[in-house]
Amino acid sequence: MNNQKPGMFMPALVGGAVAGLLSGIPLLNCLCCLWIIGGAILSAYLFSKDSPIVLSAGDGAILGAFSGIIAAVVHSVISIPLHAANLAFIQGLMERVAEYSDEFPSGWESLIERSISEASFPIFMLSLTMSAVIFAALGALGGIIGISIFGKKPKQQNQGVIDVPKDTSDS
Repeated sequence: MNNQKPGMFMPALVGGAVAGLLSGIPLLNCLCCLWIIGGAILSAYLFSKDSPIVLSAGDGAILGAFSGIIAAVVHSVISIPLHAANLAFIQGLMERVAEYSDEFPSGWESLIERSISEASFPIFMLSLTMSAVIFAALGALGGIIGISIFGKKPKQQNQGVIDVPKDTSDS
């Protein structure tokens, strides 16, 4: 009997790619945390489907963390071409809010324009690192949930139960 676990890379890659893609698309990214947990659950399903042995919650957590890191990379790559569109949306939203509010400090428009134009590699790397940490934690949670749902259950044995025949003698 084969008691080895299957490789974690392909399930983590599939689940992480799906989660990263869905969390990088505008408007769908409102459910970003849910996509990461769902991608890790998908990874756990794919992993447990090919496993001949019982998997632990630790296996799910490791798989989910890998899936979350892959999702962070995919999310960051997807967000590069959509960066300008997202910033234009945020700027338009802030302008609409400013029309209805007198509470904004003076010069906030220049602050937003400066932050839009200062997108750089160090900021990208910081964003990727923060996303990887947060997505790995959410992925670990999703992996634990997925293994608890889809993992094989250990076989129950009647340990400690002794079958004693009834005493039929007249004592």
